[in-house]
Amino acid sequence: MYDLFHVGHLNILRHARSQCDYLVAGVVSDEMAALAKGHTPVIPLRERLEIVRSVRFVDAAFVETVPDKVETWQQVRFDVIFKGDDWRGTEKGKKLERDFAEVGVEVVYFPYTVHTSSTQLRRALDVLVSRDGALSAP
Repeated sequence: MYDLFHVGHLNILRHARSQCDYLVAGVVSDEMAALAKGHTPVIPLRERLEIVRSVRFVDAAFVETVPDKVETWQQVRFDVIFKGDDWRGTEKGKKLERDFAEVGVEVVYFPYTVHTSSTQLRRALDVLVSRDGALSAP
């Protein structure tokens, strides 16, 4: 999980849990998220980690600190990696499949929740902040 937890994340975790006996979820470090997305996450790492650990489908959660998924696999060791199907057929998805085939890890794709994403939520927050100057608590 990169930033704002939403129903798409929940759907992936639910589907993943139905496909395995023990689900370990990765939460991307603030530094990794900033590198990948070009901005610091709205929700800090410790809070994102707490959210993911609280989801009933998740048995354990860890912090992803390296961009290379195979390097993450070397640290955590898993048999299957679950991704949204927005990765399927892309260069990054094909690379993921090749890299994991070499170490015997299966890549399983689940439907991507098109109508909700962290990027869309962040854009909505940016609009509110620019319109109101800041978000204030009720």
